[in-house]
Amino acid sequence: MASAAYSDIARLFEILNASGNNYNIAKITTAYEYAAMLHEGQWRKSGDAYISHPIAVAEIVAGLGLDSDSICAALLHDTVEDCADKTSLREIEKRFGADVALIVDGLTKIVLLEVENKEEAHIETLRKMLLAMSKDVRVIFIKLCDRLHNMRTLGARSDAKQRSTALETMHIYAPLAHRLGMQRIKQELENLSLMYLDPYGYSEVKQDIEKKYGIHTDFIEHIRRQVGEKMEENHIPYTLEGRIKSVYSIYKKMYTQNKSFDEIYDFYALRIIVDTELECYTALGLIHEMYHSVPGRFKDYISTPKPNLYRSLHTTVIGRFGVPFEVQIRTHEMHAIAEFGIAAHWKYKSGAQSREDMDKKLAWVSRLLESEEDTRDPDEFIDVFKTDVFQDETFVFTPKGDVITLTKGATVIDFAYAIHSAVGNKMTGAKINGMIVPIDRVPQNGEIVEIITSGASKGPSRDWLNIVKTGQARSKIRAWFKKEKRADNIVVGRAAIEMELKKFGRPTNEAQRNEIIGATAQRVGYASAEDLFNTIGYGGLTVSKIATRLREEFDKVVRPEAVEEKAPPLVVEDIRVAEKPRHMRHNSGIVVDGEHGCQVKFAKCCNPLPGDGVIGFITKGFGISIHKIDCPNVETGMKKPEDKDRWVEAHWERGNSETSTDVYEALVQIYAYSSLTILAEITMALADMKVLLLQVNTQKRNDGRIVVNLKISCKNVDHYHSIVSRLKGLKDVIDIGRGFS
Repeated sequence: MASAAYSDIARLFEILNASGNNYNIAKITTAYEYAAMLHEGQWRKSGDAYISHPIAVAEIVAGLGLDSDSICAALLHDTVEDCADKTSLREIEKRFGADVALIVDGLTKIVLLEVENKEEAHIETLRKMLLAMSKDVRVIFIKLCDRLHNMRTLGARSDAKQRSTALETMHIYAPLAHRLGMQRIKQELENLSLMYLDPYGYSEVKQDIEKKYGIHTDFIEHIRRQVGEKMEENHIPYTLEGRIKSVYSIYKKMYTQNKSFDEIYDFYALRIIVDTELECYTALGLIHEMYHSVPGRFKDYISTPKPNLYRSLHTTVIGRFGVPFEVQIRTHEMHAIAEFGIAAHWKYKSGAQSREDMDKKLAWVSRLLESEEDTRDPDEFIDVFKTDVFQDETFVFTPKGDVITLTKGATVIDFAYAIHSAVGNKMTGAKINGMIVPIDRVPQNGEIVEIITSGASKGPSRDWLNIVKTGQARSKIRAWFKKEKRADNIVVGRAAIEMELKKFGRPTNEAQRNEIIGATAQRVGYASAEDLFNTIGYGGLTVSKIATRLREEFDKVVRPEAVEEKAPPLVVEDIRVAEKPRHMRHNSGIVVDGEHGCQVKFAKCCNPLPGDGVIGFITKGFGISIHKIDCPNVETGMKKPEDKDRWVEAHWERGNSETSTDVYEALVQIYAYSSLTILAEITMALADMKVLLLQVNTQKRNDGRIVVNLKISCKNVDHYHSIVSRLKGLKDVIDIGRGFS
């Protein structure tokens, strides 16, 4: 095995020497020898000596044209993680310098972090890699090369490991390669991942490709000859390359766009590489002169580059036998960047200006880290990661003609925050191509978007968090609420947590709740319960993510055997939020059939209030039940002959509604737009009016709206109307009715 490893390192040095770059061979040799010593006795699942893996990664890194420190880091990238008993980052820095140590640290998984599950460890490792990448982009270059070699040798792993690794590669690393413009690595990662995730689909598409290529075996060569002759006639130096679309690219179009194999128009492609931008456009004119162009299939990525630096002209034309093919036209530098992305910078740029350019091109990494610094939710981090990094882009214009790149599907709110935080926070509306549009409108390529702002704006709405698509916008909205609305956030967060505690089915007192919430806050990294409330209130964390820990602390504090009376089980549709008032009277100022002081109870179906017209019903053994005169049960009951004589006249004692200190139960039915904060706003409004909330349940409607049914304490009809008037003032409330249960 040792001789095989030395053979591998010899091949690496051949690649380095053939590159023409001025590599520090002595330093790279020392790095290899140190890595080989540390990995001595370690083996891969394939049976190869472990050192063969870092050597293979170093070869891929060398193929990107990266520098000596990158080659050294590739050779050493697993040493700190897998040989922690033999070396450390400090030792790596001492031997090979701070840059190599920084890269190796960025590539080392977080294994000692105190997290409570593997998912969080994985997310923290990803955050760490992105942070290191924002300091030195070589971290991600080497990580992608590492993943590529692991995918090439994945066949030696178990089926479960193959699938999990392929899935992670498809969701994380292939899109990252795309975002960095590293198309060669991206395409190979996608094809290898697909081979393990859907071997049948992969094989089927591959066979279709081979069959189609066999039918038109000379097609690309014929096109090359025609185009080459035309370029020479016009004295344009050129290089021509033909290619067939990758398996995964065709698979994706077939299965996501529901296309047949024959509907893939860019199966064949011809790439024309010239010296200057002017020659690119000249070549485009020649191509359109030679072939019929397909309408709507021209794209100019030279004047409007993609965020991953990709620049090229694309056009689709019809060739011999009516076969469509794509033509890509670019300069040599554009071609290198298209193949190797930002890594190609090492070949074309150097010095301080290069570093400044690189920082600008990697600004999206810093934005991603900033957008997620206020969230502790692993699922949301991955969702934002996928949305901001992996989705296709839309190019729209400001009224001044500046190009703004948005994630595909982003709204005009996202556009506002992409311009500046102050623009988003003061936004009151938007126009697209001069026409006013809703704030959830999604701009399309080439549209002109204008944001309408007002200095009198009260700031963003919490509902915007449900509308925006980018982490950047979501982060800026949260930042505003975090800074400007801490008191409101605390109320919203406290209400959400206390509602969660009530689901656990055992009553708690205030001291117990404070103990439970305080302990939970410390477990998830907050200095106080108020900080936890605030984070939940502005949307940085959801209660569902801490529910398990809340339950664990709840069970420590509120033990089942300590509960004297078993609380009724709680379901979402019937949330008990307060004790029933204890001072409700039996007679409650009701006069029944001319008699005062009768034993009465108020019907739960309609909950009459002083001031309502009422009627009595003589029950069997439970006194007289008092209903509102318009209660549906009264109308139904009066139609029953057997109950006809059991209905009796009733009314409130004169003056009762104005002078009584008693309180009664009342039902309120609220129709509202669904939002994260509607329940919190309702409860805050009731608290301000000192109205006791006895019960609440919600029902979701098919139109996206909700019905909120409340049972509240109330003095009389006038008091009820004043409560309803206040609730109607809430921005998400559509209408309010007097409920019947």
